[in-house]
Amino acid sequence: MEEKSEFLGKESVKKLLFKLSTPVIIGMIVQALYNVVDTLFVGRAYGAESVQAIGGLSIAFPIQMIIMAFGIVLGTGGSSIISRALGARENEKAERTLGNVFSLSLLLSILIAVPFLLYLDLILEIFGATPGILPYASEYLEYIIAGGLFFVFGVAVQHIVRAEGNARLAMNAMLIGAGINILLDPLFIFSFGMGVKGAAIATVISQAVSSGWLLHYCLKGKGAVHFKAGNLKPNLKIIKEIGAIGLGSFVMQASSSLMMIFVYNALANHGGDVAIAVFGIVIKINSFIFLPLLGMSFGLQPIVGFNYGAKKFERIVEAVKLALIATTSFGLLGLLTIYLFTEQLLVLFSADPEYLAVGKHAVMIMLMGMPLIGLNVVTVTLFQALGQAKPSFLLSLSRQLLFLIPLVLILPKYYGLDGVWAAYPTSDLLSFMLSAFLLFRVYRTFKKHSAHAGIGTGKEMAVSGGFE
Repeated sequence: MEEKSEFLGKESVKKLLFKLSTPVIIGMIVQALYNVVDTLFVGRAYGAESVQAIGGLSIAFPIQMIIMAFGIVLGTGGSSIISRALGARENEKAERTLGNVFSLSLLLSILIAVPFLLYLDLILEIFGATPGILPYASEYLEYIIAGGLFFVFGVAVQHIVRAEGNARLAMNAMLIGAGINILLDPLFIFSFGMGVKGAAIATVISQAVSSGWLLHYCLKGKGAVHFKAGNLKPNLKIIKEIGAIGLGSFVMQASSSLMMIFVYNALANHGGDVAIAVFGIVIKINSFIFLPLLGMSFGLQPIVGFNYGAKKFERIVEAVKLALIATTSFGLLGLLTIYLFTEQLLVLFSADPEYLAVGKHAVMIMLMGMPLIGLNVVTVTLFQALGQAKPSFLLSLSRQLLFLIPLVLILPKYYGLDGVWAAYPTSDLLSFMLSAFLLFRVYRTFKKHSAHAGIGTGKEMAVSGGFE
């Protein structure tokens, strides 16, 4: 088992980071296509009602992200434990963690589905759905929520597979799912005349196939961590550790959805259906920058976790530096590309003149802070991989809850719709400053410990860095 992950502590850090990150980045871009493709086909299918239909999928998106957030908390928490356990040669702990991720995926999926299906329309109204948008959002989400297990399990196991250094398999699973979704969308939406319902069914089927691919890999024992049915029994200690470490990622995703309540209500008050549709499209365009940044951080996670367990701190410092350079450069390049092709991207979804005018203006303001986001994403992942829940939790809270929500509440009072757009780059800047402060502190700690023989335990390192 150790041989399959030993390269994480031996191979060149630069080569290793890009070897692990590239498949993840490709996979994340493909993952972004799920909702984008649904929206693109739905926009084409509804003609004059395209703005309301797109608005419906836009309102549905944050709720879909809440479902996936439970998979992310299991995946980030479980993968952090597994990668550190592999580095410390604690194979039994890694196997118990895998089993608990499996059983928790099923339990959480059920706990999510029941209240959301019972109170779906009420929840959508809270999220800011207008009367024109509500029917489309509700019809789409009924099927997405019913198939929630495939989203939770698929996202969680993708993280686990990456933690043992097999990023290519996770990428292939996402490629298969996205490919099936692209093929099924026009069939269900146009050929069967099912509209938004067809888009949702196509997405669930594609996610089910992707999850099945990952399940087969785990059950056949092809990875560094072997599945054993006896490990499905809940282990309270492991569950607590998964929750503590994954809490930061969950908060980041859940707070993003919570934030949407304030944003969509502000958009409804200051711009109506058109502003809501525009915001949904800008978020989807933005995902083609943000998700690759997240993919780079996911490639970083197993390197940090394994080498932390093996006490090779100098390799962690090198990996974090490379990840920061890459994410910042990609954020800047992505921003420039979107600025150059704004109209071409917007018109893919709808040709409505008012939508295009509002959309061009929103893109120019909202995405200004994208080159700053890489630092926050990398720093959150670093603390997760180290098993440091508190700073990870703080950073995950910062961008969405601590900064963005107050800005969304305050700025529109003075600047109207522009205030909603401006809240995003302002929040990015404030989060960048906080992340830089915390990263500098942990960097000094790593440099101190890597410069001395007889390095202490991870806990001692955390205390000396001032994180506990």
